[in-house]
Amino acid sequence: MTAHDNPPPRTESPFKGKQGLRRIWNALNYSLQGFSGAYRHESAFRQEVWLAVVLLPLSLWLHTSAIGHALLAGSVLLVLLVELLNSAVEATVDRISLEQHHLAKRAKDIGSAAVLISLIHLALVWTLVLFF
Repeated sequence: MTAHDNPPPRTESPFKGKQGLRRIWNALNYSLQGFSGAYRHESAFRQEVWLAVVLLPLSLWLHTSAIGHALLAGSVLLVLLVELLNSAVEATVDRISLEQHHLAKRAKDIGSAAVLISLIHLALVWTLVLFF
């Protein structure tokens, strides 16, 4: 028996093989499934989406510079981004075990702290752009 008879164990996901337009199409579908799943199962994400529905158009309507518009809109999108990552961490922790464990709590608390920082950032950016 030679080394060629036994291929090395697979270390990559079998879903990583797609290339080109097929990969882009699959990535888009996975992203849309992620948005849909987060919206259906995460109440905080739903609340932040509705906040974005109000604030994103407002960020473009307000009389400010192009950089001001970008900062306002970017701060709103940052909240959604951080909430999606936090939700992914929470789902992963819950998938591993629903038992209470200090490391699981720490991971979830750190994710929650990241969301809080993004919300503080949003408030700070909007305050600075609109009032200074």
